Amino acid sequence: MEISNEKLIEFMQKTGPLNLVNYNLAGKHFPGFNFENANLKNAVLNGANLIKAKFIGAQLPGAKLIGAHLLDANLQNANLQGANLHKAKLQGADLQNANLQGANLTKANLDGANLMNAQLKGADLTDAILPGGFDLF
Repeated sequence: MEISNEKLIEFMQKTGPLNLVNYNLAGKHFPGFNFENANLKNAVLNGANLIKAKFIGAQLPGAKLIGAHLLDANLQNANLQGANLHKAKLQGADLQNANLQGANLTKANLDGANLMNAQLKGADLTDAILPGGFDLF
């Protein structure tokens, strides 16, 4: 399914978190948008502009975020298990307590990102740019 920015804003005006399971938001522009506690399971966000977006507690298992712009985004406590973040731009993103188990972070840029208490078991960080001082071992 595809959704326009206008339709998403209409959803935000309703009470309760967004339910965007399987939605195609590829290439859309949502800088600073509030996706807090949204259900984005298997959503397609490839190349989307999500700079400074808020995904606190959001459910993104299996989401496709290939090349997504997530600079300074807040992903605290987000579930990104099995998500594809290949070449995602995550500079300065807050991934504190995020579940990244089994996520594809190949060639992702995590420079300056907060990975405190992030769950990375099984995540693929091949050729990823990691925050200074971050140690995988």
